Amino acid sequence: MIKTPALLGLALALVGCVSLGDQRDAPAGVDYVLNDTAPRIKPAAVRPDAPTLLVLDTTTARYYDTDRLIFSRTPGTRGQYQLARWTERPGKRFADLMRTRLDQQDAWRVSAAGGYVRGDVLLDTELVEFYHDAASNPGQIRLELRAELVDLKQRSLLGRRVFEQNVPLTTYDAAGAAMASNLAVSRALDDLSVWLATFR
Repeated sequence: MIKTPALLGLALALVGCVSLGDQRDAPAGVDYVLNDTAPRIKPAAVRPDAPTLLVLDTTTARYYDTDRLIFSRTPGTRGQYQLARWTERPGKRFADLMRTRLDQQDAWRVSAAGGYVRGDVLLDTELVEFYHDAASNPGQIRLELRAELVDLKQRSLLGRRVFEQNVPLTTYDAAGAAMASNLAVSRALDDLSVWLATFR
């Protein structure tokens, strides 16, 4: 029979800090900045005839609308890192990175939706999946982005696309998950930019 102190110790070990690797020397908690790994360039001079693209904030499913990094050890389950957070929620941060990336091109006049600017087209995006698939060591980041482009003048759907990225981690820990997340975001923005270019 397991004594109460031993049982309590086992329970605390199971519900304590999520550690996917050996992190005895890791700090008590780390905040990671979600970034686009592509080199930043000066925004391009927008052509006079460029349409105005309104970019909505990226939405996420309720469970992903958090500043905690998400992981999965078995299919159909999700968990949250206890000692690793994003400095901003991924949906909001992704939208900011997306506007910055599109600003670097000359195809659109980019603006956040919801202001006083009238737009020609509207970009609506959703992070359907964004988590560390930790079923194996070191696992991979899975990112699924849904995008819709709407013609505001004709009130019609110009196109809809789903982009997927699976980026392997280099280390089996939160730092590895954050680095792979940045790369997944950058690649998704690459694909999104190419797709949007087909509408010009």
